[in-house]
Amino acid sequence: MSYAEVIDDYKSQLMRYSIDQLRYISEPGVWSLGQMYDHMILTALDYLDQVQSCASAKVEQRLGKTEAGDQLFKAGSFPPIKIKLPDGPENSPSNSETVDDLMRGLDSVLKRMSEWEGKVDAVTPNYKVRHDGFGWLTAREWFDLVGMHFRHHLRQKSELEQKLRV
Repeated sequence: MSYAEVIDDYKSQLMRYSIDQLRYISEPGVWSLGQMYDHMILTALDYLDQVQSCASAKVEQRLGKTEAGDQLFKAGSFPPIKIKLPDGPENSPSNSETVDDLMRGLDSVLKRMSEWEGKVDAVTPNYKVRHDGFGWLTAREWFDLVGMHFRHHLRQKSELEQKLRV
């Protein structure tokens, strides 16, 4: 499934949720659907900022990915496990966004992905930006990480939908 197909799927599903469903937190420590969407949007925009950083880099980086990064890109996806982010405000997505806010965010991600799609491979592969867990990534790898991240959250979305009070 391409990044555009998976994001379009998230968009069509988003239209089905009431504001109460979007903000519903089933238990402490579990995100709402709205928080999950906000997290995916902010993460995607950050990854696309890293694509831009690679494109505007002036110094080549010969270091590569970590073992986890190598495994991730060889598999072409995140492992099918829950990943607990460290506590902190940067890892606490908003639960106050509306359907329209989130739709605009997804549209912004799609627009930026579309802008980069035809030119990401022209970025010198030795211009890299470091990811804390995956090591030094190229523009193409940062770009591909966006789609992998959206696909990774499909299982979480399904689990959260099952917990909704209908």
